[in-house]
Amino acid sequence: MLTTACVVLPCLAFILGHTLARRRAVPDRRPDREATFTTLHLAALAAPALRAGLNRDSARRAVRHLHALLGTYAVAITSTEAALAWDGPCTDEVLTYARSALASGRAQVFAGEPYGAVVVPLTVDGRIVGTLAAFDDELSAGLVRTVGEVGRWMSGQLELAELDSSRRRALEADRRALRAQISPHFVYNALTTIASFVRTDPKRARELLLDFADFARYALRRAHDFTTLADELTCVDRYLLLERARFGDKLRFSLQVAPEVLPVPVPFLCLQPLVENAIKHGMRGRAGEVRIVARDAGPEAHITVEDDGAGMDPECARRVLDDDPGREGTGIGLANVDLRLRQIYGDGYGLVVETALGAGTKVRLRVPKAQLTSL
Repeated sequence: MLTTACVVLPCLAFILGHTLARRRAVPDRRPDREATFTTLHLAALAAPALRAGLNRDSARRAVRHLHALLGTYAVAITSTEAALAWDGPCTDEVLTYARSALASGRAQVFAGEPYGAVVVPLTVDGRIVGTLAAFDDELSAGLVRTVGEVGRWMSGQLELAELDSSRRRALEADRRALRAQISPHFVYNALTTIASFVRTDPKRARELLLDFADFARYALRRAHDFTTLADELTCVDRYLLLERARFGDKLRFSLQVAPEVLPVPVPFLCLQPLVENAIKHGMRGRAGEVRIVARDAGPEAHITVEDDGAGMDPECARRVLDDDPGREGTGIGLANVDLRLRQIYGDGYGLVVETALGAGTKVRLRVPKAQLTSL
């Protein structure tokens, strides 16, 4: 945020200086403080649209204010693929000009009759996302510098939009994780199962009640904490004991874990939803086995949760991962965990689902061994 502010403030100062110089060239000039107000006011009008990110709607709402700010014949905003919005007569060459700036990564000046163009790239986190093009009959060095500074200021606003979006996604992931900690259906089924043993096998009922208490104590912790893989597997073990008490011999499970990965920090409740998904949607009440494997892979721990159940069409699996994690229904465990892993470690660490109809489902995830403390 401080880095963005350090870019934005000098940009506005330079734009203001250019505006004042242009005002002085006009015979009927207004006081400098009025030009200062006009520059800052136009920037303030354009900023909210840009803070929504770069798209057709935000470009359309910002472009007329940028046009007034620059005072050129016309102004256009493009993405990396299309012209998003323009104000004033825009030449057909705008996309050709934009592609040149996108390819070079630097400001480009194009002479033309009756109007030339200055095109500068717009960047977010070092990545080019579009261009700003200004058309005018006089392409002075001052105009080139000014369009460049406006482009830097716009990039700063788009950076802030990206930061806002990341913050919202992180908060939403945390909220969804809280909502998905314990399935109400699982609580009901577990307590019903325990109740069924109270008369017939009081000792078993007591053991299951203690297992349920251990599971609930763990699952009701703060959802944004990290935990160790060992603790996460203990939670999964308690969950499976309760589910096996319900399903009996229809449910089999096996666990294969390399001792080296037990201390690895992992996101809280990243495995239990995958196991619940395997039982609920993979087995669908049929006899089957759930296998959990965690192995050492150098700088990472590689974990798989696999069932030999009904499986699904691979395209369906892709839609499950793309679905809204907050929506009730099939795949809430998969989508929720996938979103959290990507938020914490980056897109390269999302879930990988291998499945086919009648062939079961294997969900793979990777976690770095680097110590993390919070979401």
